[in-house]
Amino acid sequence: MANCCHYNPDEAGRLFSRFAHRHRRHYQHKGLSKSQRQLTRGITLVGIRGATLLEIGCGVGYLQQKLLEDGAASAIGVDLSESMITQARQVAAAQGLADRTAYHVGDFVSIQDRISISDITLLDKVICCYPDAERMVKQSLDKTRRAYALTFPKNNWFNRLGVRVLGGVMRLLRIEFRNYVHEPREIERWATERAFRRVYTAQTLLWHTRVYARVQDSDTTTDTAAQ
Repeated sequence: MANCCHYNPDEAGRLFSRFAHRHRRHYQHKGLSKSQRQLTRGITLVGIRGATLLEIGCGVGYLQQKLLEDGAASAIGVDLSESMITQARQVAAAQGLADRTAYHVGDFVSIQDRISISDITLLDKVICCYPDAERMVKQSLDKTRRAYALTFPKNNWFNRLGVRVLGGVMRLLRIEFRNYVHEPREIERWATERAFRRVYTAQTLLWHTRVYARVQDSDTTTDTAAQ
């Protein structure tokens, strides 16, 4: 596990709050990123119609709101940033989705007892911002009935160098926040231990995209690889 002494949820929330308006404008102008399109494709393969969603690190909420428009029944969003959650609520209301969404401010690991179990859990570029990936992954898997979808950085030299450089900048700015590159084989093992099997795989230059299904729901599903 990475060194957790640099993780301060309150400071991380304040840091992310600075980008809330930018994230909302970026989606309005450019839509989903390539890795997010891969994520939604993988989720669609396991079946989204009528599903309940839990998105950890939901940001301004556009990913789960897109899935609601595609047929999901309802969504819970959790984020460290109060500004992100404020934006998410505003966007949901503007799209007529307020009655199908619920948002919580906080560190999921700390508030998970207040979060309901959902059919599908999403973590889009989340565990790279969390030092104790094992705890985050296992606790979020425990909140998942059917499918678990996530994007996370490839464990390659470029990402490791980027994390070191960004960490140096954060130290100079005296910001108690770090990014992390976690081992993909460990993530696979944690999912397998919770009776999930990988059913969808894709990647970009920097990111892995994976979708896991609970074993009893995935016996007839074939792992799909996309480049």
